[in-house]
Amino acid sequence: MTTSPIKIQLKTLAHGEGLPPPAYATDGAAGMDVVAAEAMTLAPGTRAAIATGFAIAIPPGFEVQVRPRSGLALKHGVTCLNTPGTIDSDYRGEVKIILVNLGQEPFVIARGDRIAQLVPASVQRATLERVEMLDDTARGVGGFGSTGR
Repeated sequence: MTTSPIKIQLKTLAHGEGLPPPAYATDGAAGMDVVAAEAMTLAPGTRAAIATGFAIAIPPGFEVQVRPRSGLALKHGVTCLNTPGTIDSDYRGEVKIILVNLGQEPFVIARGDRIAQLVPASVQRATLERVEMLDDTARGVGGFGSTGR
């Protein structure tokens, strides 16, 4: 089943000029690759918010999730913190990618390097109802590995 793409407006910021916009690498890709708009070296154990050089306007009822790139995680131990990160539909500032270097070596980011991916997703809002008791289930209050390995 294929759904129609949503339209997300993209504004290139001055320091993002000349960089490619987020794009799908293949026809089957779920995420659009995002490149860095700045050069930086992440020492082992450090994190930083990396500029992308663009801002977006997401339609109401949607979010854009920021997710790590598997190759960076496997090969270098570099991943996104707060994963998946959420860009809300009412945010209009620059998209920045929070990267952390969990590897053993400094990780060099060059301007134009692919550093993350963006995945649009629909949002289901909820209302909370206060109650005195919750219904019982077979699992109950078991969590944090209680269902086995």
